Amino acid sequence: MSICGITAEYNPFHNGHKYQIEQARKLTDCDLIIAVMSGNFTQRGEPAIVDKFTRAKAAIENGVDVVIELPYFYATQSASHFAHGAIELMKLAQVDYVCFGSECGNLENLLEIADTPINPDHLHQSMDTGLSFPEAYSLLTSSMRPNDILGVSYLKELKGSDIKPIIVQRTSNYLDDTLHEHASALAIRTALKNEYDFSNTTPMENILKSNELVYLEQFFPYLKTFLLTSKRENLENIFLFNEGIEKHLVECAKNSYTFEEFLNKATTIRYTSARIKRTCLQAMVQLSKQEATSLPKLDTLRILAFNEKGRKYLKNMKNTNTRVATRFAKVPSPWRELEYRSTLLYTSVLSKELQTKLLEMEIAGALYIK
Repeated sequence: MSICGITAEYNPFHNGHKYQIEQARKLTDCDLIIAVMSGNFTQRGEPAIVDKFTRAKAAIENGVDVVIELPYFYATQSASHFAHGAIELMKLAQVDYVCFGSECGNLENLLEIADTPINPDHLHQSMDTGLSFPEAYSLLTSSMRPNDILGVSYLKELKGSDIKPIIVQRTSNYLDDTLHEHASALAIRTALKNEYDFSNTTPMENILKSNELVYLEQFFPYLKTFLLTSKRENLENIFLFNEGIEKHLVECAKNSYTFEEFLNKATTIRYTSARIKRTCLQAMVQLSKQEATSLPKLDTLRILAFNEKGRKYLKNMKNTNTRVATRFAKVPSPWRELEYRSTLLYTSVLSKELQTKLLEMEIAGALYIK
């Protein structure tokens, strides 16, 4: 069985994602497509606009055969850590190919950059200083785009493995907020917030119109209270709280009355908005540095959803050494406890009915989509 893996957030699932899945099948002639998907929180430190089970179901209904959850710990970190967690799961899942979207569409150039010792998290800064190693890429563009930075991170993690990288040219810019048939996830989220018409941009259109949506600013009352009432030594012990950022965040929170105001004050040349959001998220989940460093090796595939083809794959995986968790109780305890805590945070801004439903789904089995 030939297997192709895709790393995604599907926040929300849109036409560009469907195109990537179609291209992945065409380019690899694979028998099965696996998506490693972020859970309720994403790489930029933001909540997904709808919960992970709704997004996983949409992925299965639009061409994916199995959805594996990328644990919260990896899903909410910078590109290199995000990629490390995703590719570790791909290796456990025994994929033959990894397919990712690319703005430049040039695998040779991305491989050249991946061969350098630079950390992809710092590509923007390194290019700004005039270092020569990204010169191959600079022939195409003046700066690295988000998917290409992730792509370089994936390629670094694939070194030494037999997994073949496959790229699909993106049909829209990751940061493009204009609406069209292949609009980005950002454009769709912006349209939802502003109540613009986003018809024909996503297979999830009806679901998004009828669901409770989640935005980062909904958590600001809790975040502000936590920052202002916590002792500095307690903040210093939170994961990603380094270099005195706790003092900076507390000062910014004191005179901020909306999340937008807080983020504008907190974002500086030293701290990007993504860094601020990821750091604040760890505070709200109360992930300590000790807990982060003591997490065991990632050795379990937590399944969120699958179809009939995926069911046969999961049955075959029982004959391998890979641990497969189709029920939450089978996830190793340290990973499970952190995941449940993040779900408690995510659901805290939702209605009582939806809170109850999602917390029940969290501890139940994976979704079988016929």
